[in-house]
Amino acid sequence: MAAETSYLFLLLLLLTPVLLLLLVLTLIVRPKSIKIPIKNRHVFITGGSSGIGLALAHQAASQGAQVSILARNQEKLEQARNSILLSTGIEVSIFSVDVRDFQAVKQAIDEAGPIDVLICNQGVFMAQELDKESLENVKFMLDINLLGCFHLIKAVLPGMKKNRKDRGPGSIALMSSQAGQVGIYGYTAYAASKFGLRGLGEALQQELISENIHVSIICPPDTDTPGLVEENKGRPEVTKIIASSSGAMSADEVAQKALNGIKSALFFQWDWYGSIAKWSAQKKGT
Repeated sequence: MAAETSYLFLLLLLLTPVLLLLLVLTLIVRPKSIKIPIKNRHVFITGGSSGIGLALAHQAASQGAQVSILARNQEKLEQARNSILLSTGIEVSIFSVDVRDFQAVKQAIDEAGPIDVLICNQGVFMAQELDKESLENVKFMLDINLLGCFHLIKAVLPGMKKNRKDRGPGSIALMSSQAGQVGIYGYTAYAASKFGLRGLGEALQQELISENIHVSIICPPDTDTPGLVEENKGRPEVTKIIASSSGAMSADEVAQKALNGIKSALFFQWDWYGSIAKWSAQKKGT
């Protein structure tokens, strides 16, 4: 017994300096916490005329950001601008552009001026089994959801990188989906477009980290928006059953969680299940 105690005491003496050294090294090499400011900075949001994009624009404007929103429909953009002005007192810039058109995207971004935070939120969704889905619809989803992000990032990078160290950290956020993590029945084209954003984001972060630009990949669940109502009409029955098991969140709550992640330079925002449960409980209580 005495021999065992002596052995343990000697082992502790030997390990203590090693443990202290590891602790010191951890403190030295640990990445510093990054904060992406929103106030007084230019936040550019695509898909900003409705749903999550509009909720993001409201919240960014209320926090003092200079906000620009881009979408295809001019009338909806004007309605969005008026609603943001009414609720926040902030005038936002609007751009009616199809993200599939690179030259139009570039012109809008050049007109908007240097951007500090780009949120690629545009997206279209049509659920259908692949053998019943037209190739035109597959291409439509891939072009807007994935290629559109390439167009936006290519257009924004020259201005975003310019004097970045003096302007503070920048951010590029990609709005993926829970379907960008797990393939789901009826989501073949949509899931492919959203899975692609993860590969884009992972590679892009490696290329831009030295420029003080941080990438966020956001993977929300179904969100309670007018678009979801339309989507549900065309979903296969199996897809409806799967989707109903997870519930949906409000656009405001998704926007709040996404914006907080962007401000914290959180790379991968995927754990939404606690938020879904909270939202479902609140909804049942009303």
